[in-house]
Amino acid sequence: MENFFNKMAEINKVINDFVWVKIGLFLLVGVGIIMTCCTKFFQVTHFRSWWMETIGNVFRRNSSATKKTDKKTISQFQALCTGLAATVGTGNIAGVAAAIVFGGPGAVFWMWVAAFFGTMTKYSEIVLGLFFRRRNQKGEWCGGAMYYLRDGLGKKKYCKQIGKVLAALFAIFAILASFGIGNMGQVNKITLNLQSALFKGVDLGQIGGIPVINLLIGMGLTVLAGLIIIGGLQRIASVAEKLVPFMSILYIIGCLALFITNISNIGAIFSSIFRFAFGIKAVAGGAAGVAISQVITQGCKRGVFSNEAGLGSSVMVHASSNAKEPVKQGLWGIFEVFFDTLVVCTITAIAVLSSGYINLETGLAAPGVDDATLVSQAFGNVMGPVGEIFVAIFILLFAFTTVLGWSQYGAKAVEYLFGTKAVKVYHVIFVLMISSGAIMTSSLAWDISDTFNGLMMIPNLIGVVALFPLVAKLTKNYVDRKYKGLDVPPMYSYDAALQAEHESTEDQ
Repeated sequence: MENFFNKMAEINKVINDFVWVKIGLFLLVGVGIIMTCCTKFFQVTHFRSWWMETIGNVFRRNSSATKKTDKKTISQFQALCTGLAATVGTGNIAGVAAAIVFGGPGAVFWMWVAAFFGTMTKYSEIVLGLFFRRRNQKGEWCGGAMYYLRDGLGKKKYCKQIGKVLAALFAIFAILASFGIGNMGQVNKITLNLQSALFKGVDLGQIGGIPVINLLIGMGLTVLAGLIIIGGLQRIASVAEKLVPFMSILYIIGCLALFITNISNIGAIFSSIFRFAFGIKAVAGGAAGVAISQVITQGCKRGVFSNEAGLGSSVMVHASSNAKEPVKQGLWGIFEVFFDTLVVCTITAIAVLSSGYINLETGLAAPGVDDATLVSQAFGNVMGPVGEIFVAIFILLFAFTTVLGWSQYGAKAVEYLFGTKAVKVYHVIFVLMISSGAIMTSSLAWDISDTFNGLMMIPNLIGVVALFPLVAKLTKNYVDRKYKGLDVPPMYSYDAALQAEHESTEDQ
């Protein structure tokens, strides 16, 4: 078993380096810049508008954001919570810690940069996802990068076959990614932190070289996830709608409590983030420095691992929303990235940097620091065992909801390739694979997740950048009608029949 995992790690490293270092980061940031420019910095110039139409709308009486129109759709807020369930995961806790340990405090700066431009990448993905969505045999909405690659890019001159091939590749990579970022990586972090906080010193022996405690955790998560996933998107969305706001608010409060105890370090924390954004020089005593490429790579990789902007993943759940306006649902994508990275990841980074485990003068981690349990150690320093338990519980909640969200993404990709009947088979395999994450080594599970992220990112971003004129046109159409009050025909769908259907129904 050990030899198998070692060989897998070698193969994965070659693919990972090519996907991320050679092309991935340039494509990711480049597309974000293009979409930001073609929408005229929409995330900044229309900040109040997208804020009030998303989270600001949730608290209004008879809010359209929380209203469901039928049993085959989910509300706009449920779509957000399910998307956040898949994005607010271990990337916000262990991922941030890993970025700082391996890339220094400056990696946080590049997380922010990637998130700023990533807001418009995710916005564009969701806009295209709703514009090119259609109904399946059950009358449910289906949308995602595979559809705008096939029916958007594929309609361009000489691009019909290219669109089909890229759509199929995206679906294949999305299925593989669902077992990595959406399954093994999340379960692995749950296992490590539960062992560290709740089962420290507990030894139940081994079976085939695998600790029994790992097997028990894996089996417990398998049963619990199976009970929810088998209920489909409606049950997943219902669970996410209740869990995500609750766990996010409590986690932020906990991080703020940790930060307040170290508030005297606030100046040094932000200084280190900006000072080391362009690399950490070697320090006296022969300590190794961190190259600028490593700082940028860690920041951007962990940023996209967290908010998934550029992957085209959350489009598959946003497309199931009852919103008929592509741009209106796209606004939730902006908020999703904003909340996930600029709020949750930042608050985690501050907690880590105020813990004392990262030297704010050199930017280097203290000897022996384990990125997998760094956040729980930081809380443990201040709150004792209660702090470690606090983090373990939230990693459990964050990671478990990510597993639920990604089961839906993989299911939609399977449906695209093999039809609705194959979804049940996928769900069974997905649930059974949960236990493997509990026994796999931490670094391998994380590296495989990175690789699958990068592989599905490439065809998706090719589609987004190829269709940027359409995103700009849809955005202008919405702004002209909603903000400028101009009398112009709305643009709801690429399909004439769906366009007419939306025009005849009440606005959502």
